[in-house]
Amino acid sequence: MNWNSLQATQPVPIQLLKGSLVKEKLPHAFIFEGEEGTPKEEAAFHLAKAFLCINRQEAEPCQECPECRRIESGNHPDVMVIRPEGLSIKKAQVEQLQKEFTYKGMESEQKIYIVYQADTMTASAANSLLKFLEEPDGETLAVLLTDNLHFLLDTVISRSQVIHFSALQEEEKAEYFMSQGEGETVAALRAYLASEETLSNKEEPAAWIVQGRTLVIQLTEEVWKRPQQMLLTLQDKWLNHFIDRDDIQVGLDMFLYWYRDLLYTKLGHTKLAYPDQVERLQKEALYRKEQTIAWQMEAVLEAKRQLAANVNPQLLMERLLLRLQEGS
Repeated sequence: MNWNSLQATQPVPIQLLKGSLVKEKLPHAFIFEGEEGTPKEEAAFHLAKAFLCINRQEAEPCQECPECRRIESGNHPDVMVIRPEGLSIKKAQVEQLQKEFTYKGMESEQKIYIVYQADTMTASAANSLLKFLEEPDGETLAVLLTDNLHFLLDTVISRSQVIHFSALQEEEKAEYFMSQGEGETVAALRAYLASEETLSNKEEPAAWIVQGRTLVIQLTEEVWKRPQQMLLTLQDKWLNHFIDRDDIQVGLDMFLYWYRDLLYTKLGHTKLAYPDQVERLQKEALYRKEQTIAWQMEAVLEAKRQLAANVNPQLLMERLLLRLQEGS
């Protein structure tokens, strides 16, 4: 990855970052704002490399020096990362960050910290961070990542440079994922999924998606043709793959796009999340009314709402499959 590959889909924000690096005029804090799926995280870590690289050429880090290599491997002592603990980032996490940074700087005065889902900070955590932003220790750079800028304190926003990452079109996302070595079928589906952070935390995201989409294809066929089998598949396979609530949200999105593809196929559209399943989609669409498919999509959306309301995941999925079968 380099700035050019990121700039292909995000020309304005990446040009701003490159310009700040070339002119040596980085602010002490950035907010990278954009919907889930935009390359905020990739840009943040590439910026960290450029910030600490000892052989940087204008804006581009060398990718070979010890600084770049340690950032790539995730163990650079002067790059700190904060993620939510549970549902929020807490004051103690920010205080620990500040404490850690007082001990750093043995190799360099430059330090960087990256905050995931910065909008989940509690009020006390945000106020603690605000003091850190107002009085940075040495050459410190902060990068706050958020999908919801309006949830951040106005005082935090006013002390940071906001970089807006624009939403990608599905074709652009698919091309990007294929450029990273993913197959066409995985890239096509991943381009539609909105849970990129969940996927990026997987050890092998592409393999996880392949297995997940295979289960969705199997379960939707069982809903249609073999309803006596679907609950067994749910118990034996689905719940072993989609383990926690974040996983299940992704799985429900996969279901949603299957039925959206079914509706699109019936209406004659060709832009699909499951492009390799055209033959089956066409066959199934012959037996479905548009109103029925729309009802099935609504059933999936209702399951997503229930999951957010902490309904038991297994019970939720059992109810969903039965509702989908009723409409088949």
